[in-house]
Parts: sequence; C-alpha cells; structure tokens
Amino acid sequence: MRRVCLWGMASLSLLGLFVGLTPAWWVKGHESITEAAAAKLPEDVPAFFRSGGKHLAHFVGDPDRWKNRECKTLRASIEADHYIDLEDLEGKPLPPDSRFKGMDVMRGLKKEPNRVGLLPYAIEEGYEKLACAFSDYRKEPENESIKMKCLVYAGTLAHFTTDASMPLHTTVHFDGRVTPGQADKKQRGIHAKLDAFPEKFKLTPEEIVRGVEAKAVDDVWKYSEKFIAESATFIDKAYEFDAAGAFEKPTDASRAFVMDRCRAGAQFTLDVWYAAWKKSATLPPHY
Repeated sequence: MRRVCLWGMASLSLLGLFVGLTPAWWVKGHESITEAAAAKLPEDVPAFFRSGGKHLAHFVGDPDRWKNRECKTLRASIEADHYIDLEDLEGKPLPPDSRFKGMDVMRGLKKEPNRVGLLPYAIEEGYEKLACAFSDYRKEPENESIKMKCLVYAGTLAHFTTDASMPLHTTVHFDGRVTPGQADKKQRGIHAKLDAFPEKFKLTPEEIVRGVEAKAVDDVWKYSEKFIAESATFIDKAYEFDAAGAFEKPTDASRAFVMDRCRAGAQFTLDVWYAAWKKSATLPPHY
C-alpha cells in the first residue's frame, strides 16, 4: 500500500483494526485537535454542535477505522483522501469543482491519482456535505437525526482537515528521503514518530486551543490550497527535528513545533466548520 502503517506496531490493540496505511496523527491526536476546535465554535453555531466535542472527537477517527484490513474495497477507496504529494503536480492547479477533473490533470502529468493523493477534494466534499446537513438543521432544528448527521459529517471532515496540518502528508517524502545515487531512504520512520507525538507526549485540547478563534472564510477551496501549501513549508523543519532525535526525546523547540501544527489543524478545522454553517444559510433546496 502507498503508506505503510508503521505506527500500528506500537499498539497491538490497534493492529487488528488499522493495517496497511499511515494516518496523520494517531487517533488520539486527531481527537485532541478536533475537540479543541469544537471548544472555540462561535455562539451563532447551534448549541448541540458546540457541545458535541466528545462526539466529534470520536467520529474524527472513522476514516482510519475504514482502513480495516477486512474491508478491502473501502480501504482502497479512502487511501488517497489522506494526502496530496504537491511535487507531483508540478505547479499545475487543481480544478475545484470535481475530483474527477483533478484526476484527469494528474493523469495528464502521467501520474496515478491514487499515488498523488486527493486530500483537497476530501476536504471540499466534506465541507459541502456538512453545509447540506446544516441546511437541513435550519429547516428542522428539533430533528435529532439531523443533529446526529451534522456531528458525523463534521467529525469525518475534521479527519482530513487535521491530516492537512501534518507536513508529511503534503510530500512524496512522506517517510524518508532518497539521496541521489543511493537506493536507501534516509530517516525512514519519521512519519510514525511525528504521527505519534501528540498522543505519546500528551498534547491536550486545552493547550491546543489557546489563541484559536473562528475566522470567516469565503472560499474554502482557496483557503484549503493555501493551508496545505503552508503546511508543506514545514517539511524541512520536521526532518531537522527528526535528525536530532527530537521527536523521540522532545525538546522545547520540537514540542512547540508539533503544538503549532496541531493548533493550525484546530484553527483550520474550526474555520471550515464555521464556513459550512454560514454556507448552509444560503443553500437552495436540495432537490
């Protein structure tokens, strides 16, 4: 598979569930970032959603649960949604209105979409699903099924927005770098070490949420593009910390680095959720 699930070896209890693919952040890391985002939702967002942090924190793990080794079709369909290897796009912009058009762009570059990754589309589609669910809530605010639907969709969306904050999910060098003229990768295993950091060293939602406030976003696609590109600027720094052993034995600087990326993920998640709520007020009837 495209990304080897090294982190699963660290927990035998998880090994049977998640085999074959690497997530960005261990499940508890995703949960902490998502719960942090929920704590900062503005008051014009419905109370059921603002108080749903624990539910959202559970649902955020579902895209990794869908990697169950006995669910081969599902696992294959979700694999490429977790990352985007920006180098493979060679500077070509992706069309915002269809993942299939984006796949055509990738094939035009002689690249296989399932190897390049489709993370921007997972985010945009998740945002639009949530906007549709919020639209239903505006029409039937007492309907418990709709409230549940909003939380499920938002949790799934949060998985991909938090994936985007992990720098190694934006690059072909996701788990080591190849030196020209050498076959072996240097720093193989970096992905698992960085993934593990928030959970292993107990970064809490209370810490992550500091300084995070919802921002208005007019164009989620452009906002996502900018966020993913910014995340990619931290690839070299991640490799520097790994080379110094600072993901295994944290320093103040490496902890601050990972905290910053978690905080960025919480901010991004919060903003996309809030944009979905705002968009839901202007959606036409579904049918």
